[in-house]
Amino acid sequence: MLADRTSRRALGRAASYGVAASVPVLALGWLVRAESGAVAEADRATVAAATRFTAARPALRRALLVGQEALAARWMNLAATGVCAWAWHRRGLGARAAWAAGTVWGAWALGLAAKGLVGRARPVVEDVVTTVPGTSFPSGHAMNAAAVGVSLTVLVRPLLRRRGRAAVATAAVVLALVTAADRVLLGVHHPSDVVGGLLLGGVVAGASAVGFHGWASAAPSGSAPRIEV
Repeated sequence: MLADRTSRRALGRAASYGVAASVPVLALGWLVRAESGAVAEADRATVAAATRFTAARPALRRALLVGQEALAARWMNLAATGVCAWAWHRRGLGARAAWAAGTVWGAWALGLAAKGLVGRARPVVEDVVTTVPGTSFPSGHAMNAAAVGVSLTVLVRPLLRRRGRAAVATAAVVLALVTAADRVLLGVHHPSDVVGGLLLGGVVAGASAVGFHGWASAAPSGSAPRIEV
């Protein structure tokens, strides 16, 4: 009974965190969908400047295109799943690894649903660097990078000392920011798209981690590992 109450309280905290943290994402999505003048103008000006910068630098353009493919959800999620499999089979973190993999793929699916719901068109730019299909908000690359970064940081936390944990967390932040910059510099996303993607990916993975923490803490000894967040 105590374990059930503890688990319910933790899930309630996860839901509360998710709702509260989603407010800025929802507000940004509403502004984007309503085509807010201030947001739209800032987006247009930033993308125009970014694509002019990229178009004038062929080496940068080539590097960004390589990054676009390397940081695509299909490759990042497969790599993350591989890390989860390693943590499960080699380190005995079965429940934790299953949670991380489920969170990564769940965030990816949620991102696709959000894109369909908002239905924002890609940027229209004068200095076209590249084109990609699909809708624009939120950025799937940015959302996926944030969700993968949070999930894997939490996954490997018990295996590392303090410096290792800090290094992994820093790498996750850098990866997310590089991914976001890649999308804007290529002109395939508005800045508000990547901000929304980073926020949404972080919210989904963070709320999922809080919920799993409660479940693992409430589970009988030996049935699930504790999670540190």
